[in-house]
Amino acid sequence: MRFHLTRFAVATRFTLLEHGRNRFAMVLVTLFVPVWTILAYLAMPDTPARMRLRATGEALTPHGNELTTISGALNAVTLITGFMMFAATFSGSGFDRRLAMAGYPRAHLVLAKVTALALVSAAAATYATAITCLAWTPRQPLLLAASLFCAGLTYGALGVGFGSLLRREVEGMFAIVMTSIIDLALQNPITSSGADNPLMRYLPSYGAMQTSTAAGFSTRPIPGHLAIQLTWFGLAALVALLGFHRSTRNCLSTAPTPPPEPASSTADTPALRHTARPTATASDTKAH
Repeated sequence: MRFHLTRFAVATRFTLLEHGRNRFAMVLVTLFVPVWTILAYLAMPDTPARMRLRATGEALTPHGNELTTISGALNAVTLITGFMMFAATFSGSGFDRRLAMAGYPRAHLVLAKVTALALVSAAAATYATAITCLAWTPRQPLLLAASLFCAGLTYGALGVGFGSLLRREVEGMFAIVMTSIIDLALQNPITSSGADNPLMRYLPSYGAMQTSTAAGFSTRPIPGHLAIQLTWFGLAALVALLGFHRSTRNCLSTAPTPPPEPASSTADTPALRHTARPTATASDTKAH
């Protein structure tokens, strides 16, 4: 038991150190979340927007800027967690491969990434919820934080999958940005007229969007939609696990093949024939 705890602690420490070296991500967390959230609140009109919350069936009329703030907080959290997990996985793939080649348990490496993902998502969700509460007061702040946390888990797992499967850094960044933008823009009734379309329930952050909207403008808890979001996290985690397995599949410990023994020189060299020389007695007899 102590062996597994030690290996897990070491892998987690290296993973967190890798995140700590990403100073650009720290700047994003510090500045991007409040700037994006506050700008969405100040720039969007506060005209009430009629919508029906599919999770509860309620007809709501939230202010447009407050609804956009929720969408902006979700967008900020998903982008940050996706970027951080992708960057750590992409830059540390060689290190993970060498560790696996040296016999380090891959299960401990995976658990370390999950732990780091949970910590990053919790920090980003708490920070975004606090910034949102500075702009206006959601009715269920804890439920809002929980929905942001689950959305961060989902996109962080996608970032790990992209970092393990894609060859170039720009491909992963583009994939994360476009997935988040399409996912959240289509669900915002302020920017999309098809937000009530039944197809929206198949988007990756549908559960988080419904839950966070209910947290902002309703008093009814909807744990079922948090479960939907966690299901998306499970699917994304499966993709990440398959990608990690693929990137380290050539590093499985196998018994080394012993080198062939050098062949014996006496076996390869033909035996020399010894020709009998005539003796002195035989020579004399022949002479006589």
